[in-house]
Amino acid sequence: MNKTYLLTPGPTPLPQEVREAMARQIIHHRTSQFQNVLKECSQGLKEVFQTKNDIFMLTSSGTGAMEAAVVNLLSPNDSAICVQAGKFGERWTELCKAFCIKQEVIDVKWGYAVNPKLIEDKLKANSNIKAVFVTLCETSTATAVDIKTIGEIVKNSQAVLVVDAISGLGAVDLETDAWGVDVVVVGSQKGLMLPPGLAFISMSSKAQNLMDNAKSPRYYFDMRKAKKAWDQTDTPFTPAVSLVIALKEALDIIKKEGLAKRFARFSLYARAAREAAKAIGLSIFAKDLSDAVTAINLPDNIDGEKLVKTMRDTYGVGIAGGQAELKGKIVRIAHMGYISAEDTIAAISCLEKVLTEMGYNFKQGAGVSKAEEILRTAK
Repeated sequence: MNKTYLLTPGPTPLPQEVREAMARQIIHHRTSQFQNVLKECSQGLKEVFQTKNDIFMLTSSGTGAMEAAVVNLLSPNDSAICVQAGKFGERWTELCKAFCIKQEVIDVKWGYAVNPKLIEDKLKANSNIKAVFVTLCETSTATAVDIKTIGEIVKNSQAVLVVDAISGLGAVDLETDAWGVDVVVVGSQKGLMLPPGLAFISMSSKAQNLMDNAKSPRYYFDMRKAKKAWDQTDTPFTPAVSLVIALKEALDIIKKEGLAKRFARFSLYARAAREAAKAIGLSIFAKDLSDAVTAINLPDNIDGEKLVKTMRDTYGVGIAGGQAELKGKIVRIAHMGYISAEDTIAAISCLEKVLTEMGYNFKQGAGVSKAEEILRTAK
């Protein structure tokens, strides 16, 4: 069977150790055996989150952790800032609407990061704001956000800073405690190199104080239940046992390499992909670049949806297309999780091949040559 490549910004490829862990015979979750796994995962997650805060585990997608953040921090008619700079920033606003939270929306042009001063101005104008919802890496546009500066602003207010790091944690730096981030939500299928199905939410003491007083309806996503169980090294409901066991393996891989080396490696892949695109006459969509994923503008005469489908179905190379207003106009290549330099070269090579088949003219091999040059000189 021909090898396939997966460079979508979630799910990302699975290491062999993770795949093998999920194939083991399942164990019961209310046992000391499973508690030992939970303890190891808890410590490993704290290292990746760069926090001493509690990190609660949910059997859900990352959106489940986003909903948990909203309902455990806020009550109906509370006010919150929602930064919208793409499809996933908009999700914060949609969740707040669903639970009758007043939204102070900051709309940002797609491809740009929010100016932290806009958040500061809103906090000064409304002292009742209880939460600021932002995104570490806006996956739909491959845009990075200055969480460190935002954290310095929010910590001087009564509000908590809540960061969607679903597409960023483990791929780019996020110093949760040092940057004053109160809540971080994460999904399993991206930088953590697992299948979809687990979500994680870290909460500072400031956030947990809000949790104790929030009046929004909650049951499965009630973090008070999670806290009570977690204090006993347990979960309030049945966890995804095999995924948790696989998580331990993934965290071991991350620890062995080290966060700094991983971030540098993914940054290198991102630079290689961006320069390769430029070498064949294409431009990069985002102005504030994320090293977790790269968004590349396509020529007007190229159907992006057809391009992505052809790469995947004909040649076995999976990348992502654009969403909403960017549908058919960009392609996105991920640089996170269990993605290698060879995967990056395969994606650029296949992109060149399909672009040629679709009638785009450029110097053949220029993108691959540029990417190989960047990757080679970094060794």
